[in-house]
Amino acid sequence: MKIRQILNILTLMTGVVAITLISIGIGKQAYSWLPPQAAAESHLIDDLFSFLVTLGAFIFLGVTSTVLYSITFHRANQYDLSDGPHIEGNVILEVVWTAIPIMLVLWIANYSYQVYEEMGIQGPAQLVHLHNPIGMQSAFAADQETPDEVVDESVEKIDVLAKQWSWVFHYPEKNVTSTELHLPSDRRIRLALQSQDVLHGFYIPAFRLKQDIIPGHTIDFEFTPIRPGKYSLTDSQYSGTYFATMQANVIIESPEKYHEWLEKAASHIPTPAKNQAASEYAQTSGQSFKTGWETVKPAAPPVVNFSG
Repeated sequence: MKIRQILNILTLMTGVVAITLISIGIGKQAYSWLPPQAAAESHLIDDLFSFLVTLGAFIFLGVTSTVLYSITFHRANQYDLSDGPHIEGNVILEVVWTAIPIMLVLWIANYSYQVYEEMGIQGPAQLVHLHNPIGMQSAFAADQETPDEVVDESVEKIDVLAKQWSWVFHYPEKNVTSTELHLPSDRRIRLALQSQDVLHGFYIPAFRLKQDIIPGHTIDFEFTPIRPGKYSLTDSQYSGTYFATMQANVIIESPEKYHEWLEKAASHIPTPAKNQAASEYAQTSGQSFKTGWETVKPAAPPVVNFSG
């Protein structure tokens, strides 16, 4: 083997190792691009995101490095106007660059599906009995019959009602209703998600959790909050004119403080909560001029024990 060929092979191997290490470093940096992990399930999504960033960085750096290497060391001389070598094709190369993308796509699909199963996220498909995630056995559609269901008293149960345009949370333990979602840390939470009108999406970025809420169905959805603090819940599905106002605070606190809050909220007399959508609608409906489009009148402000 000629020395030139040996040097080319060593250069290629060195480049592959360098690009691999840099890509892994970029993938690890991707964790810092996301909100703090506030739920036990968050690491599943973060690991998947880091994997995709690592893979994307490797492909980008590999292609870019190859182009730069070719331009630097294999360009024609200044006055060389002759044609390049006539190449008919390389069957092995064509098979390789076809097989590798297929294998990568299958790898990504399998990894993503495993994450989906482990998180147990419910979607419209399971409502028509096409699929039911099994990775999280306790996450299931409440409107489906489950034989010999075992009631787990250690799970904190909270009812969630989504409507145009507000979130309403009901705590059966103390019969408390709130527009602010309070959760005990390090304890399993089961939300019974319902929609009063249209399709809504339960989405807490810090939890990496997103669940579509289907009108006419109750969907049980479970997770475990682990990081005390204040977070944001938003509607991930466009639900009408005042969609942007449909947000709520999520408060994670210790179990002791959580139960203290429940006791305090239970002592409050239910009153109508402040509702931004209703306020904005009242302002626009009182204007003398018309905007030119119709909008749905927001539901009446919810009557709650605690409005945040």
